[in-house]
This record gives sequence, C-alpha cells and structure tokens, in this order.
Amino acid sequence: MKHRNTFRPFRLLQSGMLIALLFAVVSCGQKTFDSEAQLLEYIRTPDNGYHYEKTVGNVQYALTYRPTDILVKQELHQDLDKRNIDSLRGKYGKYLYFNLGMSVNDQELLSSKAHDRDAFGLLVNQLSFDMGEKVHLISDKRDTIPLLDYVYPRMYSMSNSTNMLLVYPKNKGLLEGDQALFTIEDLGFSTGEVSFKIPLERIRKEPKLSLEL
Repeated sequence: MKHRNTFRPFRLLQSGMLIALLFAVVSCGQKTFDSEAQLLEYIRTPDNGYHYEKTVGNVQYALTYRPTDILVKQELHQDLDKRNIDSLRGKYGKYLYFNLGMSVNDQELLSSKAHDRDAFGLLVNQLSFDMGEKVHLISDKRDTIPLLDYVYPRMYSMSNSTNMLLVYPKNKGLLEGDQALFTIEDLGFSTGEVSFKIPLERIRKEPKLSLEL
C-alpha cells in the first residue's frame, strides 16, 4: 500500500515563502548599477529617498544626495584597477555629498536680483562665502554637523538654477539615527527657513556602481 506524501504542498509553500523572503531582503539591500546614468536616474526619483523638492512662494529648492561612487567614477576615468577603486572609495567615503539647487521662477537666484545692485552684491557674497552659516545638517539628537566645504560655480545666467555641492563629514553619530534635518535659512526671498527630512537608512544603504571589469 502506497502512502501519499501529505507534506509536499506545505513544503512547497514553505519554499515559496522562503524565496519571497529572500527576494525582499535582497531588494531592500544596497543596489548596484552598471552605469552612471542608471544610478543618477534612480537617485533623482523622489520615491527612492535620495531627492527632495520644495517650493516656497516663487522659490524652488531641490536637494539630492550624491553617492560616493559617483565621485569615484568621475576621478577614475578609464583606470579600473581594483586597488585604485578601493583607494578612491576610501577617500570619498569619509564624507557626505549633497547637491543643492535653488531657483526663482526657473531662473538663477542672482538673476532675480540683477536690477538691485545692493541686493545682488549681498547675495553674491552669501552664495560665495557664507553658505556655512546658511545651511545646516542636524542629527536626530539635535547635533549640528559642520559644513566642511562647498563648491559654487557661477553660471552667469547660463543655467536656470543656482547649484552647489555641499560636503559634510560622515559623522558616526549622525548616521546612527533614523533621520537628519537639512535646513536652509532665508537668502533674501521671504521664504523663512526651509527644511528637508533625510531618511538615514537610505544613506547607510547608498547605491553603488559596478566599477570593476
């Protein structure tokens, strides 16, 4: 007399659940992209947690986290030696990078002050030298992370927004939290302080590029 295996459907169910669970774990982990274009498209999609936008009055703000491997790729050029890749990842991986874009009616900030000499001069000075006092990265323990450096290229009305790269130390206390707060003080456009909440889990699992041959 043959005995029917009554456990097989349950085992199949267990197997299916295990596969689904493993897929969920992998999909929630760190993503790796084959090209810089794919990575940038992923980063710029707001739902993925690396790009934030806000409009206050007629001023538009956009804050985008810039992953380490983007900077590594820019310096590598065609040299894909693993030791060089590891060295650059160590160099750039010590810091957090954010692109900040600001515009007024789809124009550079300075364009809106072009007819007011004093206001124009004040804004040039703020953008060129004083952003360390205007932007703040704050941990969920209310510690302010110092701005180490920033790059502000003058575009002379050749762009529709004012853009700069902000550099912060990769502070351990900051990254242990659930979220950080990024704030921008009023730059003379009657916006008041503008803020973005940054989910730190996304930065801890920042996407990478497949750089090795």
